[in-house]
Amino acid sequence: MRRKRVLPLATLLLCAPALAGTSPAAAAPQTAPAPAPASGGPLRILLTNDDGYDAPGIRKAFERLTAAGHDVTIVAPLTNQSGTGTKMSNAPAVTVKHPEPKVWAVDGTPGDSVAFGLAEVFAGKAPDLVVSGTNFGPNVAGLATHSGTVGGAVAALEHGVPAIALSTGGLSVPDPVTTVNAMGPTLDFAVKLIDRLRSRARSQPLLPEGVGLNVNHPVVGTDGKGKAAGVSATFQDPQTVLEPDFTDAGDGTWKTTVKVVLRPAARGGDIEAVSAGRIAVSPMNGDWNTGPVDQAATSALITGLRP
Repeated sequence: MRRKRVLPLATLLLCAPALAGTSPAAAAPQTAPAPAPASGGPLRILLTNDDGYDAPGIRKAFERLTAAGHDVTIVAPLTNQSGTGTKMSNAPAVTVKHPEPKVWAVDGTPGDSVAFGLAEVFAGKAPDLVVSGTNFGPNVAGLATHSGTVGGAVAALEHGVPAIALSTGGLSVPDPVTTVNAMGPTLDFAVKLIDRLRSRARSQPLLPEGVGLNVNHPVVGTDGKGKAAGVSATFQDPQTVLEPDFTDAGDGTWKTTVKVVLRPAARGGDIEAVSAGRIAVSPMNGDWNTGPVDQAATSALITGLRP
């Protein structure tokens, strides 16, 4: 299959003000991206996830981003939607609950939640940023392709709204306590990253249209006080990670299992970074184009940031 060539993401990120609105094959935005507030001003953030509106990760994100001075509204799935990717429902009706101020629970996928949030909750004025997560467990390599957390961010990018996907976890089976504890450092870094984006935007959109960031924070220590070894500008490792297996039961049904198969990590990829205890920051295109992925702009963005 012949791959479509796109501009290097370094060019897109470094020239964000000039290129805003020129993503090569992005879906026509239904909500125009708003310029970022002046440096130091609060952002209007739509917060979503795939673990459900009341999951620890999104609640910690709400608390931390609000404490940082931002105006945060949760619009997230009513139930756990892990692994739903970019799926959007086509039901004739969707149930939406509003259980408390600043919280909307949509009986659908992360994509449904973001679509509802942009069309109704933020009707008339798009949020400055969509943050999806923090997810319980990593979204690196092929996991990102199936991730509802990443899917929520992609839904925002399709509408021309800047987006960041956040995940917390290593490549081993997540331990509930240590993973939830590590969400604190994940969100501390997210606040620093958002501040950096805001200061660089200079009243322009935080990111070029159609370009988002996929951030994976490792689990370091057990009490949430550990520090990552550093921050790396990465790309999505091309390996699939998940491999399905089917066994014929002989009665017209097939038993299915999914195995985690890890191959040697690609140098400079997200798996290599997270495995080394580093935070992986990967640029991503919302329109699924592939091309020469240049980490130079992301490197410039995160230079000087610390875990």
